[in-house]
Amino acid sequence: MARSIHAVLQRIKGDVAQFVSPELIRAVCATIGHTWRERVLDPVTTVHLFVLQILHGNTACSHVPRLGGVDCTAEAYCLARRRLPLTVLSYLTRALGQFLHASPPVDGGRWRGHRTFLVDGSGVTLPDTKELQREYPQSGTQKPGCGFPAMHLLALFHASTGFLLHVAAAPLRTHDMSRIGQLHPDLRAGDVLVGDRAFCSFAHLALLAARQVFGVFRAHQKQIIDFRPHRRHATPRSRRHGERERPTSRWLKRLGRRDQLVEYVKPRSRPTWLSVEAYAALPGAIVVREIRYTIRAPGCRTRVVTVVTTLLDPEPYPAADVAALYGQRWQIELNFRHLKQTLKMDALHCRTAAGVQKELATYALVYNLVRQVMLEAAGRQQVPVDRISFIDAVRWLADALHGVGALKLRVVPERPGRWEPRAVKRRPKEYDRLNQPRAVLRKLLKRKKVKA
Repeated sequence: MARSIHAVLQRIKGDVAQFVSPELIRAVCATIGHTWRERVLDPVTTVHLFVLQILHGNTACSHVPRLGGVDCTAEAYCLARRRLPLTVLSYLTRALGQFLHASPPVDGGRWRGHRTFLVDGSGVTLPDTKELQREYPQSGTQKPGCGFPAMHLLALFHASTGFLLHVAAAPLRTHDMSRIGQLHPDLRAGDVLVGDRAFCSFAHLALLAARQVFGVFRAHQKQIIDFRPHRRHATPRSRRHGERERPTSRWLKRLGRRDQLVEYVKPRSRPTWLSVEAYAALPGAIVVREIRYTIRAPGCRTRVVTVVTTLLDPEPYPAADVAALYGQRWQIELNFRHLKQTLKMDALHCRTAAGVQKELATYALVYNLVRQVMLEAAGRQQVPVDRISFIDAVRWLADALHGVGALKLRVVPERPGRWEPRAVKRRPKEYDRLNQPRAVLRKLLKRKKVKA
């Protein structure tokens, strides 16, 4: 039965099982005022079947009743999912995420005493319906009728364990910074947020500093950075006279080779994602630290990286350690790969805006449950959690509903110096077919030369 999910989770950690327990699901429904009739597909069974469906790669609705051992049709299951309020799934997902990142195993994976989080954006495709085209329009480079609606996601992960704490959905043509305010409440004083160059702006660094949260971001490509001591900087007046080759930051102190303190001045132009009142409340200038280092590992596309951070003291935060911390940012690409490829979240199936929101919340719930299984197996098998196979954890959790034995997962071999690929295209281009006309042309030219 689908209700055995609760019993399976009790086998790994009883306090995690409470987040899919029948009592909690009924209590959440009663709190929000949702009423239901006592039937086969009540809210408890519907939530458990939804979790089971995602665990099996978001399989077809007609397959779910067989997996859960429930005597119902696919149409009845779809109607039950439609009746289930989004608030129930959102509450379960958020409560589980907050519990997991506040538990002792997660707090044990700190970087120099700080909780560390990763932030980045991604995208998924949706079915081609009028409602989804209106809510999540397709890419502007595609002609109408030649593409699918697309959703932009902004996610916040815990760095050491990979738990998904928050995911914000928006239309495809949305910048990552436009939804960053939804993620800030999940951070508290002393945390460290790591992200790419899209999050490195004066406004974002100032907002994090106001919350006493540290930021480690790659410098924006348009930011001019110069490590010469006592160098001159461009002022608004000099920029009006055509002087644009100097950095706009004011040099303060040299901390080491390619390591310095500078002052960023508040730009006159306000970012569109920030309100007029919020931008006016920001300070006129902030002090940041700029670090530049070189990557000599084979297989890395980027060779020189410049990092901007608010970790100003070089004594507790050496430049080499800050650079190694930013190197962990690549882990979020692997987390997205687990979600989009292993769990098959790259293409959602629901045909309504409310349906894809429920589907997204269930994916986050299942992903965190799988991560908890990995953390439990890592403790039992005495290996780091990143050595545990994600796909094997998914299979164990799905098969444990049918009576699989003790929790013992596959350990990935340690391969130092190996860089995991970012993602595999869902529809790869047929390069052989694209290159075939060129090959044929070369053969024809070669024949003409031989005859001549």
